[in-house]
Amino acid sequence: MRMVQIEQIFPSLTWRIRHETMYPDQPFDIVKLKDDFDGIHFGLYLDHQLTGVVSLFQDGDIYQFRKLAVLPSAQKMGLGSQLMDYILDFCKIQKATKLWCNARVNAKEFYFKFGFHETDKTFFKDGNDFVVMEKELSS
Repeated sequence: MRMVQIEQIFPSLTWRIRHETMYPDQPFDIVKLKDDFDGIHFGLYLDHQLTGVVSLFQDGDIYQFRKLAVLPSAQKMGLGSQLMDYILDFCKIQKATKLWCNARVNAKEFYFKFGFHETDKTFFKDGNDFVVMEKELSS
């Protein structure tokens, strides 16, 4: 049985996972967000190895998550889903009313599973099509 732990981590710990997963052919600095040090970052450790990350940013009672990433070698094991469940629980504890993200269009189905819906806001960035997706959270 593999051991999974999720805990809050320092922002810079997210960068390697984001880079290897999302932008392996881009310069390393592309994964650093200007507001990283204002966010709340979670790391998923698989057998004590940092394997997945997600970052949360708060604006009043609305939260945005960014850069949900699981290392390619560990994908399709449900780890991304465990991170999503974790931040959804976290947001409920914080009395958030909404959670949203800029989803890669090719990842929409993943977010539908968690009750997110598409908005009409779409954009193209860094070679990817995105759609803003959100989920209302009952307080």
